[in-house]
Amino acid sequence: MEFSIKNGHPEKQNHDCVIVGVYEGGQLSDAAKAINVASKDYLSGILKSGDMEGKLASTLLLHHLPNVASDRVLLVGLGKANEMDERAYRKAVAASIKALSHGGVETAGIFLAELGVKKHNAHWKAAQIVEIASDCSYRFDHYKSKKPEHKGITKLVINVDKIGTDDAEAGLKQGLALANGVSFAKDLGNLQPNICTPTYLAEQAEALAKTHGVKVQVLERAEMEKLGMGSFLGVAQGSVQPPKLIVLHHHGGKKNQKPVVLVGKGITFDTGGISLKPGAEMDEMKYDMCGAASVLGTFKAIAEMNLAINVVGVIPTCENMPDGNAIRPGDVLTSMSGLTIEVLNTDAEGRLILCDALTYAERFEPDAVVDIATLTGACVIALGHHATGLFSNKDSLAVELLKAGEASQDRAWHMPMWDDYQPQLDTNFADMANIGGRAGGSITAACFLSRFAKKYDWAHLDVAGTAWKSGKEKGGTGRPVPLLTQFLISRVK
Repeated sequence: MEFSIKNGHPEKQNHDCVIVGVYEGGQLSDAAKAINVASKDYLSGILKSGDMEGKLASTLLLHHLPNVASDRVLLVGLGKANEMDERAYRKAVAASIKALSHGGVETAGIFLAELGVKKHNAHWKAAQIVEIASDCSYRFDHYKSKKPEHKGITKLVINVDKIGTDDAEAGLKQGLALANGVSFAKDLGNLQPNICTPTYLAEQAEALAKTHGVKVQVLERAEMEKLGMGSFLGVAQGSVQPPKLIVLHHHGGKKNQKPVVLVGKGITFDTGGISLKPGAEMDEMKYDMCGAASVLGTFKAIAEMNLAINVVGVIPTCENMPDGNAIRPGDVLTSMSGLTIEVLNTDAEGRLILCDALTYAERFEPDAVVDIATLTGACVIALGHHATGLFSNKDSLAVELLKAGEASQDRAWHMPMWDDYQPQLDTNFADMANIGGRAGGSITAACFLSRFAKKYDWAHLDVAGTAWKSGKEKGGTGRPVPLLTQFLISRVK
């Protein structure tokens, strides 16, 4: 979709459609008022008839209004005027884009950036329109032999007041960068696991380095063996696909600025290993690399923004397979840190690759480390599919991430990680077990990781419930790229 910023009168815009808002109670937005005057109270008549009540996210498509240049006018409900907040604004924008996704509308002018949204200017509103429109128009049909015909908007003109033009232009650029990062993460997650292998992820990182100016290093098995990454390599040993440790560098800040390190879990397919998962819905375990995808998507976004901050990405990636060389329940692995781990369940493999990546992150002397992982089904039970689980050894870092989640509407919830939970990882045969039982499963997983993150401020995002959708709308969501990107933007500010 192509986007642009314009200052124009809605009744004079020559598009396939113009989009204007209506509040509950029949209150017209400024753009809707202009169309109503030009059309000699046509919209007032529609409201009196009860065809549009202004309920949030409701829509009504009108054709050939008198004295209006565009062929169509889409009315979108804004809800109550005094309740127009971030959530309501996003719902209204999404409803307007979706309403035009099946018709003959290719070019549209949207007049929702003129709306008053508490605490937000034209920059934020324009960025939101770009992000939401890109999300609504996203399709993944790369491997369909007969491509379905996709109707919908190809060009969207965002109309703003002249005074907000510069802010809106900056918002458009930021929104495009974030949308591109989210789409990249979605594509990687949606790819089938016979294509999206650890080698493929490494190739995508190298391609990103060439096109976006980031630096990349890919460590092979032999190099990881020299580093003593016995935990990571233990998971990888059951697969014919070679493991990779991908390291990315975005140098946007001052040379002496300590970096933020993002660590992304990259299990490109998770069978559960010897602790084999049930067959039903196992295909969705291609999404077990969405933590890695979110790191790559965030790097794409911040590189396109040329964000003035130093960021390092660390992606341990491999498959978890059950062949004759796979690790067994009862095996003991020695991590890069020197701590030993008894494997009680081979399906708790994500923490086994992340712990070595967290130790590896120490060499960058980070200002903060955030790991992202589709780690536990227990987090889905706790929080459902709306909020990402957030754990941290530093409350101020957790607050930063929570605020970034609220600002981006990619929300997280701060979970406990008290020392009371740590004894659940005790075992007679190693320094720790890799699981702590069913009770508090997402918490004990975070407790496990915390043992490898004692030398820096650290947070863990469990995205098992938010990284993809199941059912009719099955597909990657691109989360938490918006949260991570906003977190980094806020650090620059």
